[in-house]
Amino acid sequence: MAELDDLFHTDQYVGPERLTDLCYKLICENLDIISVKGKRGHRMLRKGITFPSEIGDKIIEYAQRSEATEDDDCFFSIFKNLAATRLKHVKISNCSLTDTSVQTLVSHKLYDLELTDCCNVTEFCIEHINANSENLHSLACHGTSMIIPSSFLNPSTSINYYERGYVFNTPNLKRLALGYVGIPSSEYLLLLAGLTNLTHLDLSNSCNIDTFEFYHLVPNLVSLALYNVKVNTDPKYFVKNICQLKNLRHLDISQLHSKQGQFDNPNKVLSDLVNGLPQLVSLDIGGTNLAGRGVAERPIDTKIEDTNFMQLSDIPGLASRIHKPLQFLGLYGTAHGACRRHDIPAKVVAGDANEDQILIAAHVCMDNKQELLQKVLNDLYHVFRYEDCHRMDQALCTVLEAMEKHPAQKHIQISGSATLFYIVKMKEKGELVARMKRRIISTLLAGMSTHRDEETMMRNGCLALCQFRIPHDVMSNYETLVKVLLHSAKHSEPESFVQRIGIYLLNSLACQVEGKEKRLLGKLGCVKTMLELVEYRVETNIFDDVLEVAWSTMWNMTDETSINCQRFLDEDGMALFLKCVQQYPHKEELLRNMMGLLGNVAEVEYLRIHLMQERYVTVFANLLRSNSDGIEVSYNAAGILAHMASDGIDAWSIEKPTRKEVLKYMVLAIENWDLNAERNINYRSFGPLLRLLDVYHTPPCQHWAAWALANLTKVYSFKYCALVVKEGGLEKLHTVIADPRPYERIKELANLVIENCCQYESHSDVCNVSHSALDAEYNLDG
Repeated sequence: MAELDDLFHTDQYVGPERLTDLCYKLICENLDIISVKGKRGHRMLRKGITFPSEIGDKIIEYAQRSEATEDDDCFFSIFKNLAATRLKHVKISNCSLTDTSVQTLVSHKLYDLELTDCCNVTEFCIEHINANSENLHSLACHGTSMIIPSSFLNPSTSINYYERGYVFNTPNLKRLALGYVGIPSSEYLLLLAGLTNLTHLDLSNSCNIDTFEFYHLVPNLVSLALYNVKVNTDPKYFVKNICQLKNLRHLDISQLHSKQGQFDNPNKVLSDLVNGLPQLVSLDIGGTNLAGRGVAERPIDTKIEDTNFMQLSDIPGLASRIHKPLQFLGLYGTAHGACRRHDIPAKVVAGDANEDQILIAAHVCMDNKQELLQKVLNDLYHVFRYEDCHRMDQALCTVLEAMEKHPAQKHIQISGSATLFYIVKMKEKGELVARMKRRIISTLLAGMSTHRDEETMMRNGCLALCQFRIPHDVMSNYETLVKVLLHSAKHSEPESFVQRIGIYLLNSLACQVEGKEKRLLGKLGCVKTMLELVEYRVETNIFDDVLEVAWSTMWNMTDETSINCQRFLDEDGMALFLKCVQQYPHKEELLRNMMGLLGNVAEVEYLRIHLMQERYVTVFANLLRSNSDGIEVSYNAAGILAHMASDGIDAWSIEKPTRKEVLKYMVLAIENWDLNAERNINYRSFGPLLRLLDVYHTPPCQHWAAWALANLTKVYSFKYCALVVKEGGLEKLHTVIADPRPYERIKELANLVIENCCQYESHSDVCNVSHSALDAEYNLDG
């Protein structure tokens, strides 16, 4: 095993992504580029396209990172055309493909096939593999990929393995990994029959291995993994048989549960193993008592020269390796805290004594020791929570790899997400490069999507996401995040922390995004979900921050997005508006958010007819006199009424309040506002305000628009002066001043806007040039 620093490639995210990676991503997210769907959904490669194995293997790899393999058998049918596609090295995990797809894949005469947690494959895969095995060098089935029947004598099995004398007909196979094999001990002779060329064998989590008496079938092994395999009989026969494998360099006999790893006379057992395997360089005895009690003793083997007696090992069974230390020694979970001892004859140690040992342990159990990996991740979490972490980059890559490889393992996702929160929180601003941010966010969202009903996972994920810039850092995963948060908002416990933080994130996702994302929010049901949250609180008479933020979210997502305004009305949002006004008449933030939302609705001409009802207009008119929350409630009420009045006298279809009364109160309210007031508002465009400047038939509408522009360009000149110029506001303002219909106060405000813009630009001629000239001079469109 390499030194610790060689195990982690932390520079892989430095610089931009490779063009080939971007191409694979694009193809796998848009499979229609390379294939067409048949009537039953199965994909066929487009004519004229060919894929060598270097490309075919990569497409399968990247497809699993996207949603391309959601209909797995349909996806893998792309590779049925052997004349146009080639595959060599295929690794598939957490996939629902069936034996049919396995047959498609192995028909390419694969060199390597690895299936991890593919729960729909069966023993019939073996026959497909055998029929196409001439090139196969490596076969691995981890987790729930169970292709070995529980007994080769099962009458329900259609294959008579004993009659034909073998299970695998793969003469060139070098590596075989079969987890959770549950056959009787005698049937291992059949399982490994004919596999004399094996150099690597992994039977982790399997049963009935007993004394490994079938060692003679695999005489050339250099690596043997028997993780979590119970030695049922006298261990001396087990040791004797293992020691017949004289070429063995790596041996793993670690245990998940310490009860299963208890040996009588452990020092002698370990000594016999090590001395009987002269080529051994890597040994994992984690979870056992083979490291002894921690008391330095004379070597077990009396043949060791006396010169070694003065250099005792803290692991007596390894005394013979004092001058020839192991490259790797696994001590995670060993009895008597063996990993914390000083004199350990190994260059690299996996354990829980320190950060380095924990990272090594995570690396060792990453692929097929999921239960153990969960424990290791918990240890890593405690390093970040309570200690100083010196290998943060390595820890980050370790956690991400664990979460990516085991998305279905709830506890791995929970531990990993908790650790990610602390890592991202501790990172200096700007230290995470864009590619690493995307990977962290994608990994978190994959875990949250899979375990979206797990409160702890959702809490950890949301807290970690809050450490990023929202929405900027999550734009590449925008839709996925919205779906996860909406599910959480609807199905988590009412008034829970998870619901609250989810609503806050949704509100942030509705801010500072363009119409495309706002429309997507509405399409995915965000308006409906927010109104359901509001309705629950109105009915239970609960006032909390979720109620306010739900209205704020709808305010943000309806901004210049008419379809979402329509959805608000269609979902009976106005009824809830009236209830909230009635129940919470003095809640300033709530009133501001609701009126801001209705201001967006009022900007949509064809929707204003829905607001033209006496019960609504009466509320708007009453709120003109509101002085809560500064001017915001009154300001938004005036804006709503200004847009409604801009449709003309004939459009005012209600008797009370009259249009004349409303306009009178509106002007009084406007003149009562402080022109220097700071605002809690954000305009992305002045289009709605500038349109009101053209409403000469109703000057109070112009009055409200002119006041808004005067206030914003005076208080926030750095933000809004350029916007006025860019959108042609100066020309409209000059027209208003020159027209006799607007009253004098409107013209004063118009002049003030022009002066603010001129002062900001610091050019005396800016007010007299045309909009097109300004565009040319300042490149305002660029």
